[in-house]
Amino acid sequence: MMPDSAAIRKAAIEAASQVAGRPIKDRQRLISSGLIDSLSILKLIAQLEKRLNVSIPTDALQPEDFDDLDLIVETVERVAKPGD
Repeated sequence: MMPDSAAIRKAAIEAASQVAGRPIKDRQRLISSGLIDSLSILKLIAQLEKRLNVSIPTDALQPEDFDDLDLIVETVERVAKPGD
């Protein structure tokens, strides 16, 4: 079963804050501001997969898909598949 938007947002805030090493605000830009880089995106995806028990295929994703919390929620809802 897929997590709902609120659960995805909560996981995104926690994961992005951990990867960035500081609290993330709601509309804060992550990629375009330089707060996290391309390697950090992979860490962020891994954290989201773990926290939400989903699989996020990276082959069709772009860094811009993770530039803020709204985009992260939208991306996870669009591409994630339930975990095992």
